[in-house]
Amino acid sequence: MCLAVPARIIELNGDNAVADAIGNHIQAKTTLVPGAKLGDIVLIHAGFAIAIIDEEEAQKTWQLLADLDNFSKTDKRVSG
Repeated sequence: MCLAVPARIIELNGDNAVADAIGNHIQAKTTLVPGAKLGDIVLIHAGFAIAIIDEEEAQKTWQLLADLDNFSKTDKRVSG
């Protein structure tokens, strides 16, 4: 399964970006979103920023990922 994750651009040099996704730093190319700028939240898939999204959508996805992580940790404690 492939997943695009939202991440905030924290460094930008040409089309080379470093983005923060819930504390994880991801290197990505911004070639597909030439209007991306420092501070923007982008969806990253396979090393490429593929879309610029708003804060509200990013927050929803980050919360869902956190919920899944918490569920996974709880499930392991119960079954293990």
